[in-house]
Amino acid sequence: MSMEINTRLSEQIGRYLDVATSEIKLTAANMANIDTPGYRAVGLDFEAEMREALDGVDQGRPARQPRVRDVDGLIARPDGNNVSMDREGLNLAEAQLKFKVGVALLHTENQTVMDAIHADK
Repeated sequence: MSMEINTRLSEQIGRYLDVATSEIKLTAANMANIDTPGYRAVGLDFEAEMREALDGVDQGRPARQPRVRDVDGLIARPDGNNVSMDREGLNLAEAQLKFKVGVALLHTENQTVMDAIHADK
C-alpha cells in the first residue's frame, strides 16, 4: 500500500513540470517538422501558463493543457516553413533546464516532508 502526501508547493512544482514538459514537446515537434513545407512554429507563453497553473492550484482546479500559439516574427523560407533550428535548440536547452530545476525542487520538497514525518525517530 502506498501513501501519497501532497503539499501546496509540491502541487505547484508538479504544474511547473507539466508546463516545462509541454514546452519540450512543442519544441521537439517544431524540430521534427523542420522540412515540412508550410509548417509554422508553435510555442507557449511560459510565464502566462505558469500564472494560470498556479491560480489553478490555489483554486483547486485540475491541471489543463497549456495554450499553444503560433510563434510570431520568424522568417519563413520559400516553402512557407518558419522553423529555425538555432531558435529551437536554444528553446530546448532552456526548457530542459527548467525541467531539471523543477525536479530538484520537487526532490527537496519531498525530502522536507519525509524529514518532518520522521522527526521523532
